Amino acid sequence: MDLIADRGRRVPIEELNTSRLLAHARKQAAQRKFDDMLIVDVDAHHYENENFAEILPFMENDVFRQLAMSARAKGGRGAITVQNVGYQDMGGRVTRYPLRSSEKTPDGAIRDVELGYRWMDAMSVDYSCLFPTGMLSIGLHPQTEMEVELCWAYNRWLTEKVLPHSHGRFFSMLCLPFSDPDASLRQVEAFGDRKHVGGFMVTTVRNNFAVNDNRYMKVYRAMEERGLVLSFHSGPNWGEPIFKSCNRFLTAHALGFSWYNVVNLSNWVINGMGERFPRLPVVWIESGLAWIPFLMQKLDHEYMLRPSEAPLLKKKPSDYMRDMYYSSQPMEIQDMQALECTFRMMNAETQLLYSSDYPHWDFDLPSTISDLPFLSEKAKHNILGGTAARLFKLPPRNEKQKENLKKFGNLTAAA
Repeated sequence: MDLIADRGRRVPIEELNTSRLLAHARKQAAQRKFDDMLIVDVDAHHYENENFAEILPFMENDVFRQLAMSARAKGGRGAITVQNVGYQDMGGRVTRYPLRSSEKTPDGAIRDVELGYRWMDAMSVDYSCLFPTGMLSIGLHPQTEMEVELCWAYNRWLTEKVLPHSHGRFFSMLCLPFSDPDASLRQVEAFGDRKHVGGFMVTTVRNNFAVNDNRYMKVYRAMEERGLVLSFHSGPNWGEPIFKSCNRFLTAHALGFSWYNVVNLSNWVINGMGERFPRLPVVWIESGLAWIPFLMQKLDHEYMLRPSEAPLLKKKPSDYMRDMYYSSQPMEIQDMQALECTFRMMNAETQLLYSSDYPHWDFDLPSTISDLPFLSEKAKHNILGGTAARLFKLPPRNEKQKENLKKFGNLTAAA
């Protein structure tokens, strides 16, 4: 019998499951009465690589479908993997990635949904925005056509085979094939009106693209007209030339997640996207918060010296940054006074959205927000779920949550 260490004792691998792993999280959630507060996680992940056998047949192009499926049949990791660092999977404080396949789920249940329920219930998370994991590096694929085909297949599989079976607790911002603006528009038009689709996500780790390129304007307009949310999800890339001098993954990880969103947000703001698409909610995901005050001050300073280079702007860059939304994870909490200043500068009470990033090794529990000493009751409510509920039109799941949503002005027509 194969045994594994679990909280100081050795148990059979088949007994290891998400609920056991998060037993302390469940206890913490009960102590803080999280069930009475609607909690929305705007950034959680599943491992779509475990489902490629179901996803790849949805590819439209016969040649690319055959290539991708052949790679899987030969024991490869599939066509979307263009780099393999390893540290993201094996480092840090959660090391059970290789054991995921051993966790049992009931016959007939959708595995991604069942595993999702377990961690969500442990943390008292009511709704979760589900993102892929391996697909987050799709922008590094050398073939634009393959990116288009894989995004199409994944989006069909997710909206047809997974989300309809989640009883409304999962939603998604679907993955855009951003290397091809025309294909991106087609996917917005094809999937934007489907149930449980809250918007679309751009993976910001890419070979080369500019969010302000005129070819994307039709994509943003289509999303704005449909009332959808646009998100930019960051990530690490140790192979990026600027990070090749980093001799530790820790360094590349810390800088990469912030850097890709720093660059793209700067281009978005300075090129007047906030003026061109004022009704398009934009969320910057998984880059922490410490970079926000830096960028606000830096862009404001440069703009005041060279305003002619940003003729579309009607206010300071930091004001446009305060119009946008940010996910909380990984939240830097080493200096509480600095964090409080960050919250003030970004108007966190209305613009910050809780995210766990579960099941990745650096995930944050809801208590990361609820235990902050400088937050008001309203701010905690808004950040943990109220603002996201209003943004994605999510109804409360019990009467106490309904009372709180109404109390703080986040109750929507969906309720």
